[in-house]
Amino acid sequence: MRIGLSTPMVMQLPGVSSEWEVSAGVPDLARIARTADDLGFDHLTCAEHIAVPVGEGGQRGLTYWDPLSTLGFLAAHTSRITLATSVVVLGYHHPLDIAKRFGTLDRLSEGRLVLGVGVGSLAEEFELLGAEFDGRGERADDAIRALRASLSTTRPSYRGSHYEFDGFAVEPCAVQEHVPIWVGGRTLRSLRRAARLADGWIPFGLTIADVEAMLAKEDLPPGFEVVLSTGHAVDPVADPDRTAKRLIALRDVGATAVTCSVSSDSADHYCDQLAALKDLAAEL
Repeated sequence: MRIGLSTPMVMQLPGVSSEWEVSAGVPDLARIARTADDLGFDHLTCAEHIAVPVGEGGQRGLTYWDPLSTLGFLAAHTSRITLATSVVVLGYHHPLDIAKRFGTLDRLSEGRLVLGVGVGSLAEEFELLGAEFDGRGERADDAIRALRASLSTTRPSYRGSHYEFDGFAVEPCAVQEHVPIWVGGRTLRSLRRAARLADGWIPFGLTIADVEAMLAKEDLPPGFEVVLSTGHAVDPVADPDRTAKRLIALRDVGATAVTCSVSSDSADHYCDQLAALKDLAAEL
């Protein structure tokens, strides 16, 4: 089971993020990324919301750094760690827009992109952006198929139910011959979408029992990734036993990788926590 990180600062969730993240500087982010890279963590994540209604702040938080800019910055400060969108909202973009922008990121990072995608759930944001909310699931299915046909070629061609293109050059493209695509969501439908069209599932907001019940209903293909989150922030220095129990529970339910949120009171403390977390995970 690989251990990745929900990158601090770039998505600030109520009840999960730490107070220091609000006022931390860009050098702190760069140092944390380098530390995670040096310690051998699997991945760093960045989510996408373009504009969040202020009234949603208590539930979703209001701080979401742009994933392309952020992961491009993190790529320049690291050399090994995977860079995962968690997630890009498919309905906000044409598939070729995603293929061009994130294919370029894959090239800049020398093949370290994992493209996490999602259907989206914030109707007000869809409306603001002029994107269609109704029917977004079927549109997302077609977008994933279009992305698979487009990410790793400079001459993409696709004809589907919602997207059709041919005769266009998209240069550069991703350097990976097969960019991993993970599908986010919190429903059985999202798991089935992932198993049918993608390479992994990154659920959110579910209990371990929920995940176990859903996984029991689906026959997953070989090599399929189940990337689960710790949910609450773990504290490997002050409470290693609870942290270990959480990681073991996620592993036992089927996680091939875990994205950890980490409790801390400063960037220095966060880096100390990373060292402790890596040591603890190695013993499991």
